[in-house]
Amino acid sequence: MPLALLALAIGAFGIGTTEFVIMGLLPQVAGDFGVSIPTAGLLVTGYALGVVIGAPLMTVLGTKVSRKRMLMVLMGLFIAGNLLSAVAPVFAVMLIGRVVASLAHGAFFGIGSVVAAELVAPQKKAGAIAMMFTGLTVANVIGVPLGTLIGQQIGWRVTFGIVAVLGLIGLAGIAKLVPEMPRSEGVQLRHELAAFKNAQVLLAMAMTVLGFGGVFAAITYIAPMMTQVAGFADGSVTWLLVLFGLGMVGGNLIGGKFADRALMPMLYVSLGALAVVLALFTLTAHNKIAAAVTIALIGALGFATVPPLQKRVLDQAHGAPTLASAVNIGAFNLGNALSAWLGGTVIASGFGYTAPSWVGAILAAAALLLAILSGALERRAAGSGAVTASAAPAGQPEPARR
Repeated sequence: MPLALLALAIGAFGIGTTEFVIMGLLPQVAGDFGVSIPTAGLLVTGYALGVVIGAPLMTVLGTKVSRKRMLMVLMGLFIAGNLLSAVAPVFAVMLIGRVVASLAHGAFFGIGSVVAAELVAPQKKAGAIAMMFTGLTVANVIGVPLGTLIGQQIGWRVTFGIVAVLGLIGLAGIAKLVPEMPRSEGVQLRHELAAFKNAQVLLAMAMTVLGFGGVFAAITYIAPMMTQVAGFADGSVTWLLVLFGLGMVGGNLIGGKFADRALMPMLYVSLGALAVVLALFTLTAHNKIAAAVTIALIGALGFATVPPLQKRVLDQAHGAPTLASAVNIGAFNLGNALSAWLGGTVIASGFGYTAPSWVGAILAAAALLLAILSGALERRAAGSGAVTASAAPAGQPEPARR
């Protein structure tokens, strides 16, 4: 794998840390600003919606800029947003800081996915994408737990200040290691938009929204769930997030490996298993050991879907993949926003801290149904093409088309 993938992984590490660390700090942030846990959950929803908006917006704005330079601009925006969050005097300002940082997220992973795929041979594209996303998953093993621990012991503002420093390291890595890769000549915005006429691209994005939304429905409220339902101490949330992160790392690498071999079967298995595990989490959340194992499984199964879903969008949007790739990253976060809101709603309605897991199970099951539909449509289209090709008598050319 090219060394440039390391630079992309460094940037992904910083972005992954700021995206997920807030979940372990919701009680502290809510307490400092005097808001409820569901209200503090808006920091997750707001970030996710910022990614949804920022993914296409920043990608379009970067159409006339080299991919390397655009990645550097995005990291600068990420740094500014985290600094604003660190010094926010009131909750509204912190929410703005989260949104500012999130504007860089979708375009970074979207452009980064295209760059990663172009750096390797065609049969290694999913593996290269998974390598970049390893930075995001490793953030959940190191960055998020450490940031949570620092936030609980010293203060959550220090955590976001450190995240800004991570952004500076990522910026330096991109400047040093990523080669200049100018935008392909002749590719215009209308070509990029044409990809959205492909039903398979839209189905893949819908799978992304629902499948990864299932993960976030449960994990957004992991801190109150584990402390008030499972009976863990506040400090244990850090190690539970490590388990979640380890699951993410393993699932991401496995998903990248098997997506290059059997993409759709990989999606069927991972989405189906995710729906089952999320449903079981409503029961296992009452036992410490069972809850810890389930959290790791949710991380593994959730991120096993990331490389195949991202590769499927790239495959189906071939010729104009940049915008579609970035929008699909926005789709991951649209799922995050939807599930965080739904999870907060069921908690606020009095259904308890385990109720979001039911929401997640339903979302993952819906994603599985879409995957089955997508696969069936693809097989039917392939069969129709084979019939058309065999319609002409052997050795005779097809009639000329006018």
